[in-house]
Amino acid sequence: MFLTEFISYLTLEKNYSTHTTKAYENDILEFSGFCLSNYDLSDIDIVEYNIVRFWIVDLSERKINNRSINRKISSLKAYFKFLQKIEITEINPLSKHRALKTAKKVEIPFSELEMENVLSQIEYKEDFEGIRDELLIDVLYVTGMRRAEVIALKVSDVDFETMTIKVLGKRNKERIIPMLAETKEKFIEYLLNRKRLNEVIDDKFMFLTKSGNKLYETLVYRLIKKYFREVSSKVKTSPHILRHTFATHLLNKGADLNAVKELLGHSSLASTQVYTHNSIAELKKVHAKAHPRGNK
Repeated sequence: MFLTEFISYLTLEKNYSTHTTKAYENDILEFSGFCLSNYDLSDIDIVEYNIVRFWIVDLSERKINNRSINRKISSLKAYFKFLQKIEITEINPLSKHRALKTAKKVEIPFSELEMENVLSQIEYKEDFEGIRDELLIDVLYVTGMRRAEVIALKVSDVDFETMTIKVLGKRNKERIIPMLAETKEKFIEYLLNRKRLNEVIDDKFMFLTKSGNKLYETLVYRLIKKYFREVSSKVKTSPHILRHTFATHLLNKGADLNAVKELLGHSSLASTQVYTHNSIAELKKVHAKAHPRGNK
């Protein structure tokens, strides 16, 4: 099995993150274990599609949902494509595989009122953490940045002169996002308070804990839940919902889909189009209200 070489390829040539490559590795090792225990097959490089099909059945019987199964099969498919690339095999046993049907995942964005309330009505504490939390929510909403991107944001990435933020996205793809004047003021206030911390350990990163360390994912997630619980009854509140909200609100106000794509850092329009269902719903309301026959 050429798993080590495959992981190196994903890391060095495709620029996949450690988290992503680990997911690929786990999926392939899981399939390898299935082949060994059920078919005494130690080399999956010569596997045929019927064995993959039996694995899909096994996963389904273990109540693994179709979305997760599709991800696992996608990992396998990528591995076999790599084997073709390095000329270990001529045929990808998954070349004609069709993904399992999955229910459309609809994520409901926060309303403009909910965003206004969380940014204007909540009384944030006037200490370092309160000022940081308010800035963090503001940045996630006005930039559409991913949680990992906000955590990795460096002080040097924020340019007050040009009013822009440099973001390093997936696969080390860099993009520039405009900064609002209000966000700039919040950044300045935050940085002044940041200087007053007893110790700053991860000083190159913008967002820190009160102990001076770089923020971590679970903390960001908890902060979003904490504050939005005060203004929203939504069950699902997360940094990604804020990214979804950013895109939806821009599209609702008439922003160009290609422009939103660039702001989000998507590689294709297909990724951005998942955010259009809410703007279409908004257009329907406008259409019914404005058209002469809309009330008939």
